[in-house]
Amino acid sequence: MTPVFADAFYFFALLNPADAAHEDALAFSAESAGPILTTDWILTELADGLADPQNRQLCVEFISELRSRPDVTIIEAQRELFDAGLQLYSERPDKGWSLTDCISFVVMQQKGITEALTGDRHFEQAGFVRLLK
Repeated sequence: MTPVFADAFYFFALLNPADAAHEDALAFSAESAGPILTTDWILTELADGLADPQNRQLCVEFISELRSRPDVTIIEAQRELFDAGLQLYSERPDKGWSLTDCISFVVMQQKGITEALTGDRHFEQAGFVRLLK
């Protein structure tokens, strides 16, 4: 079964009850039995966003839980993926895509993934289906 790609948008929505996409993220989690794929760069983005001391332990525990789940694959940070993401980043000066987004797009293309757990419209601009809107 082809996994869905989990963007930081999805993880932030899961962890924050005040997030506008919280209910949709919870609903997906409750209904889906399929595999999820994400990257170390997405988890770095998540940790950066939860850097406030009151959120750090939550973030550490959440990432630890993700790492232990058999249905979650986390692609490790590799120079080759970074370089491929940077190449895409440099080729699309017309877009507001972050480097992390570009690395995600490269991973999705390499793995044949078309759907992303995100509300970020940049994924649609890159030709993917965003599952949270």
